[in-house]
Amino acid sequence: MSVNYATLGELNKGSYIVIDGEPCKIVEISKAKTGKHGSAKAHVVAIGVFTGQKRTLVAPVDTRVQVPVIERRVGQVLADMGDSVQIMDLETYDTFEVEKPKDDEKLASRLQPGVTVEYWLIMGKPKIMRIRSGGES
Repeated sequence: MSVNYATLGELNKGSYIVIDGEPCKIVEISKAKTGKHGSAKAHVVAIGVFTGQKRTLVAPVDTRVQVPVIERRVGQVLADMGDSVQIMDLETYDTFEVEKPKDDEKLASRLQPGVTVEYWLIMGKPKIMRIRSGGES
């Protein structure tokens, strides 16, 4: 599992964090000032990258948290398999299956054989992010 570590205080809106084993994108973060007793707290609201599920985390700002390592890669769609597509990485020529994005119907409908896509490898799991160029253009 490829993750780095950071303190909650170092993260901002738009950063990625691992909550309950799920990589998530931070959509809201607020940091409360240090009180009379104890340390400053951070309240994080994040959306799961793969599940779309909303998750929250409240912890001291000096808490070490996992940050997923995101590899941005390019691949070509080889076959449409219904709910998923088969992709070949254009650098390593590895082929694998990846689920079509459920949260982006427009993107999912354009995934046809021959299309070049950008996908992210997040904690060893691929997710199609956008189309680089179309097969028929």
